[in-house]
Amino acid sequence: MNIQHNEALLEKLAAEYVLGTLKGGARRRFEAMLPQHAVLRRAVSEWQDRLLPLAELGGSTEPAPHVWFAIEKKLGLAHTDSRLRRNFWLDLREDLSFWRGLGMVSTALAIILLSVLLARQPDSGNASASYVAALADEKAQTMMVVTGDAGRHQLVVRVLAPQQLAADQVLELWALPKNGTPRSLGLIAADPTVSLPLPDNATPQTVAALAISLEPRSGSPNPNGPSGPVLFKGAWLQL
Repeated sequence: MNIQHNEALLEKLAAEYVLGTLKGGARRRFEAMLPQHAVLRRAVSEWQDRLLPLAELGGSTEPAPHVWFAIEKKLGLAHTDSRLRRNFWLDLREDLSFWRGLGMVSTALAIILLSVLLARQPDSGNASASYVAALADEKAQTMMVVTGDAGRHQLVVRVLAPQQLAADQVLELWALPKNGTPRSLGLIAADPTVSLPLPDNATPQTVAALAISLEPRSGSPNPNGPSGPVLFKGAWLQL
């Protein structure tokens, strides 16, 4: 099959290649085609631009001991000097900057990728999502994913982790513009999926990020932004 003429398949393979979920022979075949076909390289570059900025939302992580054993085995280090090997891996493990961004392979990103791929299916009958944000807490745990459809002027908020709220509390979604004060995009109930209108002035060209704050039941009484604590936030990106 010539994937250059199959846009849906090309996008799917390029996205999985960048994400790291394209494995084995399929990955090797895709890499072998990259030097020969500019359309494949362009698709990979576009997906890198879309997905890699989300690494800023991920925190550092410490691999489990069995992961180190598997890495050593795969690299053929089983018969090297154990002391040198131990020092090498300990030094690497202590370099936290090396592991920053490994949270990319996460539930949130998988959901984002799935949402984008489904939206890009030509026969799905749905307009493609134009924008996306993964809203994370202070520990870089993604709690909500927001997608925006410019054609339908619609925002869809997917709640990944249910929130326990008092009867007199509500969550409020905010656009954080590059210039000016935050703008409310609406209130979020306890439903797993919430739809809100997407204003024309809430595109990534003018809005840098989205945020969720905890507010009184009727929403923030402050016309210039949240009155309660900001619980989650994330970059607002164009797909």
